[in-house]
Amino acid sequence: MNNPTLKLMHTHGSVRRYKPDPVPAPLVETIVSAGQRASTSSNMQVYSVIAVTNDEKRAQIAQIAGGQKHITQAPVFLLWCADRARLDRACKIRGYKQNTETLENFLVAAVDAAIAAQNAALAAESLGLGICYIGAIRNDAAAVIKLLNLPKGVFPITGMTLGYPEKAPMIRPRLPQEAVLHWENYNQDQDDALHAYDQAMIETGIYNNRQISVPGKEGEMEAYGWMEHTARRVTKAQREEMLSILKKQGYGMK
Repeated sequence: MNNPTLKLMHTHGSVRRYKPDPVPAPLVETIVSAGQRASTSSNMQVYSVIAVTNDEKRAQIAQIAGGQKHITQAPVFLLWCADRARLDRACKIRGYKQNTETLENFLVAAVDAAIAAQNAALAAESLGLGICYIGAIRNDAAAVIKLLNLPKGVFPITGMTLGYPEKAPMIRPRLPQEAVLHWENYNQDQDDALHAYDQAMIETGIYNNRQISVPGKEGEMEAYGWMEHTARRVTKAQREEMLSILKKQGYGMK
């Protein structure tokens, strides 16, 4: 692959072990600046990012996120937020009142934040740093809001560890493209692609020692792969308090 941008994208892996080397503030600013060049709905730029380097705060964030050690190990933690608070100020200056009562208004801000974060992730990796997205900050969004003093209109979408990788991360296979790319109409015939991917993920070894017994066949173990792992995960309701926290932060869901 001769295109350096495509090569960078195809060698992405989440980094969960970091060197202690600090990431200088100007480098963080360069990475966030690249995030700012991402596409944004109607140029509204309804997102913000909080850079956290304080050890105690990162420890508290790690606790919220289920004890993920790489949050404290990485020298920088970036919190990407949907942010309509800034537009409240712009509206006030111009004599308007912002409408944040629709689900669409939240989705626009959430998508803006996610796109900017991914731009920043690519920029970081191009500079020799590594990242890992931390969706588990939403385990207790209210605690994150309190810890980082997020005003009304600002909601945490995802976290991101940032630092120099201790070693190259595992590059996990992705779904076969026939399960993702659809031409003209959605193709529901995906079972072959799912089974192929399941086997590819099993072969990486990341599911070792998670096999389960075949129902009704004592002593016989069946494969534990991506389908079993993912199916178990999506059967559980998660973060059911999210809607109430969003409403407290000023987002309606009409």
